Amino acid sequence: MSGGGPLGPSVWAVSDGRAGNASQVRAILQALGETRRWMKIAHIDGAAHRNEPVTLSPRAPWTWLPADKWPLLKYSLPADQRSVLEGPWPTVWIAAGRRSAPFTRAVRHLSGGKTMTVQILDPNIEPDNFDMLVVPSHDGVSGPNVIETIGSPSYFAPDQIEDAGQAFADLADERAKSAVVIIGGDSKTHTFSEAAAERIEGQLRQLAGLGWRLRITTSRRTPLAGVARFRNFADQVGARFWSGPEDGQNPYLAWLAFSDVAIVTEDSANMLSDAAWHGLPVHIARLEGRHDKFDRLHDSLIDHGAARWFGGTLETWTYPPLREADRVADAIVAKLLERYPQPAMPASPTTVAPPDWMG
Repeated sequence: MSGGGPLGPSVWAVSDGRAGNASQVRAILQALGETRRWMKIAHIDGAAHRNEPVTLSPRAPWTWLPADKWPLLKYSLPADQRSVLEGPWPTVWIAAGRRSAPFTRAVRHLSGGKTMTVQILDPNIEPDNFDMLVVPSHDGVSGPNVIETIGSPSYFAPDQIEDAGQAFADLADERAKSAVVIIGGDSKTHTFSEAAAERIEGQLRQLAGLGWRLRITTSRRTPLAGVARFRNFADQVGARFWSGPEDGQNPYLAWLAFSDVAIVTEDSANMLSDAAWHGLPVHIARLEGRHDKFDRLHDSLIDHGAARWFGGTLETWTYPPLREADRVADAIVAKLLERYPQPAMPASPTTVAPPDWMG
């Protein structure tokens, strides 16, 4: 997750290990590592390079407190994680999730302000505790150092898309009337009830009868009964299905790249944003439950032109794909160049190695 050679800033990727949080950090890191961006900051001589993401697992009672009220911060972590709060410090620290926010705040102080700290998602403390705060617009947080995104930062590198296309080359011949169906599950705000599953299955069955090619994938939060239901449904109607390694190689990216439209359940900002990154017409499928923040998320996607509510039929339309990770990466580059202006180019250009976390 840091520069692979002697040139370039060191960048630490930090999360609490939750898949959704880690994926947002990874998206911004990969966007930052694009050659066109990395070339602009490759002159920065970063210290403390790390090749692996940092996972922090703070425990109670610290996790019960606001992020700016944690005493003896180091002792909130297991003993084998405490060294992360010791120097040397990276050029950039990018973290996601409320439980990582106290450490982002601390590193800014411990490094004497030399480490640029980027916090993703609302930490429920003032934005000026960080150099940059990246939050979805539906969180309602604003400030001079706040970047508001529509949905979550998603990113798919060109080589990843190319590899997925080669691995699933047969999809190129099955693009007409194709729909990727991304099914979530139970969360704090939504429930994938039996009634919701039955309704979605019935809608998909009608679409299959109309000739739509369905590619169905479930998430970690999909109830086992739901996984079994849609696996059985896919077998019945000749749809493709993937839930895990037992179903073969993960086709998620290829399905996004080679489908005409997307049907995505309403419970996941990351899943909705992944489809919107590809510019797919996103049909939001309802589950049970709601929350004001998710209502605002759905409205922001609809207002952008990326999404409409799914009522059983599919439509196609166009809109500017959501490339929020790119926008955040550009802002990070701009701030780094303020701190480390580019030197005059040498007579003999230096070869620049891309960071190893780009892959």
